[in-house]
Amino acid sequence: MLMDIKIPAVKMRDITKRFGPVVANDKVWLDIYRGEILSLLGENGSGKTTLMNMLSGIYFPDEGTIEIDGKEVVIKSPKDALNLGIGMVHQHFKLVDVMTAAENIILGLPGKKDIKAACAKIKEICDRYGFDVDPNEKIYNMSVSQKQTVEIVKVLYRGAEILILDEPTAVLTPQESDKLFAVMRNMRDDGKAIVIITHKMHEVEDVSDRVAILRKGQFVGDMLTASTNAEEMTNMMVGHAVHLNIERPEPVNSVPRMEIKDLTVRSIEGVVKLDNVSFTLNSGEILGIAGISGCGQKELLEAIAGLQRTEKGSISYINDDGSHEELIGKDPLAIQNLGVTLSFVPEDRLGMGLVANMDLSDNMMLRSFRKGRSFFTDRKAPRTLAENIVKELEVVTPGVTTPVRRLSGGNVQKVLVGREIASAPKVLLTAYAVRGLDVNSSYVIYDLLNKQKQAGVGIIYVGEDLDVLLELSDRILVLCGGKVSGIIDGRSADKRQVGLMMTKLGGEANEE
Repeated sequence: MLMDIKIPAVKMRDITKRFGPVVANDKVWLDIYRGEILSLLGENGSGKTTLMNMLSGIYFPDEGTIEIDGKEVVIKSPKDALNLGIGMVHQHFKLVDVMTAAENIILGLPGKKDIKAACAKIKEICDRYGFDVDPNEKIYNMSVSQKQTVEIVKVLYRGAEILILDEPTAVLTPQESDKLFAVMRNMRDDGKAIVIITHKMHEVEDVSDRVAILRKGQFVGDMLTASTNAEEMTNMMVGHAVHLNIERPEPVNSVPRMEIKDLTVRSIEGVVKLDNVSFTLNSGEILGIAGISGCGQKELLEAIAGLQRTEKGSISYINDDGSHEELIGKDPLAIQNLGVTLSFVPEDRLGMGLVANMDLSDNMMLRSFRKGRSFFTDRKAPRTLAENIVKELEVVTPGVTTPVRRLSGGNVQKVLVGREIASAPKVLLTAYAVRGLDVNSSYVIYDLLNKQKQAGVGIIYVGEDLDVLLELSDRILVLCGGKVSGIIDGRSADKRQVGLMMTKLGGEANEE
């Protein structure tokens, strides 16, 4: 009796890709099957996105072959990939804000544009898989999850049978992630092949059927998700045993360090971003900030750092002797000159945090150039700091003279976080400190934050992974539409309740 042998929808063999002296992928083998959700795992710089970029036509492999349904193919562009039924949804969406969902979905397609027919086809796709999209809504009016939905519908509209999703839940609430996973399962059950690149182990266990793991550009193995666990997967990714519990030391000698009262901030368009926000930050604690992306987290940190104009309210820094210093009205340099070091890890790491064309040493110097004498700056200390960060955070780089733009996203993040933490602050503001970081690197950052906490630093931690917020934070402030939905104890907080509070003021208390 013949055995039923499944033919992979995609067969990648000996795929190699080099960028100068760096080998991003080294003779990688990977099979992708229809009717399956495959999680692609690996540390930062392990070559996951590079591998999928070759499958989706963004890069061309230096060596190796790709087969689709048993036939060898050559993929030289995203158009070639789509013609073969392959579509990739990237971390950074490629949508035109002033256009509607339907206009974005058909943008660039040949032939006459028939919006009415397009809307009917979009509705058919949405009904089939459980998407919720208004084809006539402008992109600028949409939430992050709605924009992501448009991107997925766009590749399905163009005939994709093999879908690649790169970090799809990075900025989604738990409820939005659940909705996305339900849609992914519907697509899988319809025979689609789905690849998800993610760092979140609980998501891998929840949604994937099979896991493939890359380490340092090489394929190290794959297995059924049901027959493995987070610890085994992490050990394979890293190459050694990793401890997967986030430490949460109790705050010691904690006193109020900063007091925010009735803080209100408006955008330049006149939209209220923060609405009478009040809370106290204590020394030696991590105060987590939870909220849907765009609910005022960025404005809150920028207002405290002196980077954002405020409409009303006060931001009061409390000195060791109990005296108060009002920060509103002072520019960032004046705040530093007061001896108040507010370290800010922004959302846009290459836009606001680092200079892409400068090397690691010079990016360290951005924090310390005023310490130079006369017209000359001190180059020795920044270089030493850069070398220490590369060593301690395991930054993958040819050297500290490498331009930051040549590093992978996760390694850029390590450089930025390392620099900010090294500035020895009294108050540390971190926005998305581990966004895009692999499990091992994330735990190094959590450890650094806890060391700062134990040294008496008051830390405000804005994060998008609720599981981490619940494990790391002493208290969690939940923002909803720019208002404080509540402040809860991190040790007893419930994930679902926090998710509800993020979408409805007060969560369940307001449900009636």
